[in-house]
Amino acid sequence: MAANLKRDPEDLRQKFYWFCLWPAFMVLIAVTLAPTIYLFVISFTPLDLTRPETSWDFSKPLGQYKIIWEDKRLHNSWWVQAKLSFWTVLIQMILGFLFALFLNVKSKLLEALRTVFLIPMVLPPIVVAIIWKVLYTPDISPFHWAAEGLGFMVPALITDPDWALWAIIIADIWEWFPFVMLMILSALQMMPEEYIEAAKIDGANVWQMTWYVTIPYLKGVLIVAALFRIVDSIKAFPLIYILTDGGPGSLTEVTNYYSFMQAFNFSYLGYSSAITVTLVIATILASWGIIRLVGWGKPID
Repeated sequence: MAANLKRDPEDLRQKFYWFCLWPAFMVLIAVTLAPTIYLFVISFTPLDLTRPETSWDFSKPLGQYKIIWEDKRLHNSWWVQAKLSFWTVLIQMILGFLFALFLNVKSKLLEALRTVFLIPMVLPPIVVAIIWKVLYTPDISPFHWAAEGLGFMVPALITDPDWALWAIIIADIWEWFPFVMLMILSALQMMPEEYIEAAKIDGANVWQMTWYVTIPYLKGVLIVAALFRIVDSIKAFPLIYILTDGGPGSLTEVTNYYSFMQAFNFSYLGYSSAITVTLVIATILASWGIIRLVGWGKPID
């Protein structure tokens, strides 16, 4: 009987915790889980806003997914998305790592500069898109004025077929490499000094310490940063919407932008939902594949 009385306060405490968390769980379900379930359900229908009777038409549940395999424009958007994600994530990881090493040097000046490097990351994405829209527009761009003053003829990058995608890549790198830099810099500042001192005693130079000590120590952080950036690279919607509108032609038309067009330009919500479901699945598989490839969780030799 005494043991039961001793457990009662703990049971009450646990019930009180769950009671306090329940409203947050309800909000989370309402804003994330419910829309996701609805998205998955309507992907099995040919929902068209101009034809209300299609909203609950499950006569051909895989019809929208069959269209995916025949839609060459969608296939092109996958390839564009792959190129955008590959180059943005790769260059952001390299720049983030190099700048983190640079800013990790003990210096009052560099400590003051850290905040400056974070400015692109904290700006609203739409503001970043407008900034680069100005920079890419020849008539009002200081960049084009300077190039012309030096005798160089620079094309309008966002309308040039050879440069349009790279214009998006450059803007995305500028906006988000500080995120990678910040994660790596935080890890570097928590790195035990004993690792570096032991490497110096063994006669390691700067490159050897970076390759054999620093990078293995940062392995987990690098993987997490890369995964975050891969997922975020798939959401580069504001830049594309403001800068190129998917053009010229469909050269910068990534998958989520194509899905947006199907839903809001053509009212094909069922097909748009099917595209989005495949995109989510592809993102999860890509993340899992990267984790398996790099062997996250395995002991470092």
